[in-house]
Amino acid sequence: MTQPRIPNKTVTFIDNYCSVYQKLFPEVRSYEAFKRLHLGMTAEIKRKTLPAIAKAVGLKNEQSLLYFLTESAWSVQEVRKQRLEIILKKLGGEEIILIIDETGDKKKGKKTDYVDRQYIGNLGKIEAGIVSVNAYGIWQGMTFPLLFKIYKPKKRLKGDDVYKTKTQLAAEIITELQEIGFKFELVLADSLYGESETFISVLNQYKLPFIVAIRSNHAVWMPNEQKVRVNSWKQFERIFTSGKTENRYMREIIFGKRRTLRYWQITTDKKTLPENSTWYVMTNLSDAPPSVIGNNYGLRTWIEYGFKQCKNQLGWADFRCTNYHQIERWWEIVESVFLMVSLQFEGINQPENVGNNSPDKDLLLKLHQHPWWNRMSGWNHRLNNLRLLLQPYIYYCLIKPWILLFNNRYLQLGFQWLIQIMNEFLGFVFYDAQVEDLSFSSA
Repeated sequence: MTQPRIPNKTVTFIDNYCSVYQKLFPEVRSYEAFKRLHLGMTAEIKRKTLPAIAKAVGLKNEQSLLYFLTESAWSVQEVRKQRLEIILKKLGGEEIILIIDETGDKKKGKKTDYVDRQYIGNLGKIEAGIVSVNAYGIWQGMTFPLLFKIYKPKKRLKGDDVYKTKTQLAAEIITELQEIGFKFELVLADSLYGESETFISVLNQYKLPFIVAIRSNHAVWMPNEQKVRVNSWKQFERIFTSGKTENRYMREIIFGKRRTLRYWQITTDKKTLPENSTWYVMTNLSDAPPSVIGNNYGLRTWIEYGFKQCKNQLGWADFRCTNYHQIERWWEIVESVFLMVSLQFEGINQPENVGNNSPDKDLLLKLHQHPWWNRMSGWNHRLNNLRLLLQPYIYYCLIKPWILLFNNRYLQLGFQWLIQIMNEFLGFVFYDAQVEDLSFSSA
């Protein structure tokens, strides 16, 4: 019996992360395409199209990547299951803050599944585009993607499709995450979900703490003799993940009498109440002080901005396929790359926190001497640092045709020496005792 060949290597920290998924792919070339897409999506390429990724990772053309997305017999559900298991293992049973939001991207034409004229959030207007409902988690400063569900407009439903609103999709996501084993410290969402009985009822069903946005004209039933009261403004310190602080103001809006649900108005300027930085929120955290409510709700806008960065940096909307089965595959790989970057957490930027026995520590101390290295904690900074580690491999792939054409042995050896150094970085993932051939370093 012929033994399958060993998969070609890319960059060590990407190979180590992708190794956990290897058993899910029916053939070596599909697994190699999976790794190369992780490499290409992480790399500093302006548009993450398959031709651009193919050049960056050293392929003659994009055919193997296209085959992987369109024909290869791998299951997106199994890849998603494995990704969520990685997150659960990392959490170790701890609770997370869950954020629900929809994301949309402009798409031309009518051939792409579920594209229709609808509200596209990042454009702030109605355009032809594709929309999904997404869930992300926050834990100890780390952000990671959880689930996404495509929104199917009524006019674009196919054969067995059943129309579901965005709030119904969000409710399904919460139910699925609960059943998988995720525990929630808090749920955050914007006014689309805060005004939805369907969504709030699911939160109440699972007894989940929440802070959700509501419209400024939000109505609450109360007896005729009762009135709406607005308390005086209270100042609190908004603390950002970077450590930066800003003054914010909030006041409670009381509909008749205080209830289990409490209502607050939050703003950056209590005199002018700027539209873009004034929010109305509803919460069942009846005993929480204003600063806790204000800072926790602030995480929603922070993560939404962060996910916008991830989308733009990793190529969420750069797919060039029209069939949703293929789009879903693309999105799931983007989610996996997003997680891979997030798992680097503080280890890559704070080598002093890495164990003394870790083989990565000395290398990281050396890497930090690079003039472009950024020690700040943001997700985008970690991505840029990882891109520095990828540069020798990516640049070698791009220049290799010239090296071979002119037989420049010394330039080739120099690139290979530098690539070998970068490959000493194993990456910060986790150790899974069930996967016998892995021994990753841990953050």
